[in-house]
Parts: sequence; C-alpha cells; structure tokens
Amino acid sequence: MSLSTCCRAFVGVLVLALALPALSAETLRERIRERLAERSQGADPGDELTDTGNAMSCADWSRKVKRLERFAARRQKGPMPDLADVAYGPEPLATLDVYLPKGQVAGGAPLIMMVHGGGWCVGDKGGSQMVANKVARWVSQGFVFLSVNYPMVNDGADALAQAGAIAGAAAFVQAHAGEWGGDGRRLILMGHSAGAHLVSLVNADAHLRAAHGVRPLLGTVSLDAGAIDVVKQMPNVYPFLKARYREAFGDTEVGWIAASPFHQLDPTAAPWLGVCSTQRKDKPCDQAQAYADKSQGLGIRAAVLPEPMNHGEINSALGAPGRYTDDVEAFMASLDPVVAARLKH
Repeated sequence: MSLSTCCRAFVGVLVLALALPALSAETLRERIRERLAERSQGADPGDELTDTGNAMSCADWSRKVKRLERFAARRQKGPMPDLADVAYGPEPLATLDVYLPKGQVAGGAPLIMMVHGGGWCVGDKGGSQMVANKVARWVSQGFVFLSVNYPMVNDGADALAQAGAIAGAAAFVQAHAGEWGGDGRRLILMGHSAGAHLVSLVNADAHLRAAHGVRPLLGTVSLDAGAIDVVKQMPNVYPFLKARYREAFGDTEVGWIAASPFHQLDPTAAPWLGVCSTQRKDKPCDQAQAYADKSQGLGIRAAVLPEPMNHGEINSALGAPGRYTDDVEAFMASLDPVVAARLKH
C-alpha cells in the first residue's frame, strides 16, 4: 500500500468520524473499528504492503484506533447492563457484563455469552453495534445475555491464552448462572471475528474446556471467524494483517495447530453454526464448511450459514428482525426445548 493510499484510508475514516456528529461514542467507535476491519478483510492479496513494511502490529493498530476514537464525542451509550464489569478472572480485562430478563423466569433462563472481535488486539464488550440488537432481541425473550472482555495481545495474551480466558469465563458463567436467574446447563457461546475463533476453539478443544472446568455447552455460534483452520489461514493472511496474526498465533505450525479449532475438534464438541461472509476475499466459508464436514464425520451436528453481508454487518445485524436472525435462531432452537420455547415468544 502506497503512502497516498494509506493517507486516503486514514482520511476516509476521519471523514466518517467528523461527518456523523449525532452518533453515540460507542456507535462511532464500532463504526471506526468496522471500517478498519473491512479494509483488512477486503484487502487485495496483491497489495503493495509487505510483511515488514506497512503491516501494522497489534500495538500500532491499537494506537491508531485510539487516535481515531478521540474524534467521537460522548453523547449517549448503548444498552446499559444490569451488572457491569463482573470479574471472572484476575486480569484487568477479565470482566463481563450481564443483561437480565425482567421478572422471574420459571426453570432458569438459557444464557448467551458473546465474545467481541478486534483481531485479538482491540475491542470492547460494550460496543453498541455488538450488543444492541442482540440484547433487545434475546433478553426480551427470557435469555440472560453476557458480553465478555478478555486480555489482548498487548497484554501478553496470544490467541491460545485468550481462548483460555474465554473458557474461564464460560466456566464462571455456568457456576454463577443461578445468581442471575439462569441455568448453567443451557449456555450458548457466540463470538464475532477473533471472538468467533475463540469460542470455536473452546467449543472444539476438550482439553481446554477440562483445564478450565467448562461443563457441556449447548452449542456455539461463530460469526465470520478470523480463522477456523489456522494452519490453512496463516500463509493466506492479507499482507497488512500478517504481523497481527503472527503475534496472535506465532510462527510455528505446532503453535498454529494448538490454536486451530479445525485441528482441535474432537467428538465431545457441541453443535456449531458457522456464519460466514460471502464478500470476503479470503473465503471464510470454505474453512467453515471444512469444520462442519469434519464435525459431521465425528457425529457432531454442525452447519454453515453463508451471508451476502460484509464482516461488520454479520455482527451488527444479528438480532434485528429478518431472515438472517431467524436462521440463526432456528439453529439455537434446535439445541434445546427450553431455548426453542423462549424463541417462540
């Protein structure tokens, strides 16, 4: 990527920040992150960027996002959690927000635990584009909805360590579900982008779940994962993402296999739905289909849901009325009768 191209990308995002003064700070932050992510996912593999040239590290990307966020004026926030920043571990970012259904829920509510994306480098559990539609949709139907933060690469946590944090969060949610009117036996994991990779790895890896005390999961919804087969993904990462992927996954095939949902999948995994963008040039639906085929070969139910939306829309549109949300809910309803009953309301 030439300097002029880089400047145009920065100016484009800056114009977005200045042209939308009525947006809330959280919404604008999510739009900025989405714009940066879309540029990453839509990059031409023949771009002039090189591994050692303009490829941004996690630290560089984090600084860039924070600079752009300064243009956002705080006006209003997204949905406020009933319980904010509940600690599930000792790290500063090992926290989650809890959104509670109103009134008593007979028999205990099912739980959905959402994990944000951000290239294993940035992101936050409170982004309105991530939680607004989902909270509005499912909390009103009697679900407990949880949104999770986790340590970033800049905090010293690579992707495998982050998956351990998410496994710890899942075990914590299962253990404490009753305090929120929930049923820990009915936990669905959900994640977007890097978060989709992390929940898919927790779902796939029996040793990871056992190490953190995760009890059986109902299922997992993966929203346009950053990598399902890490071994296949690493040589094909867009040039200016390669530095970040190396920081997340390392340089060895042994490390890639350890953090790869496809390679760690075993017969104890829960059912899995892989939503994937048909607009991305790195073809995430191919990896999702390979994972689903391997799952089915092991006797595990799995399906792929290709969507003609961009990377960010697959996250933000989920929960809004329409066929896309209906299709995801059809998978969720198939997991458990109590979940199905809630989704009929």
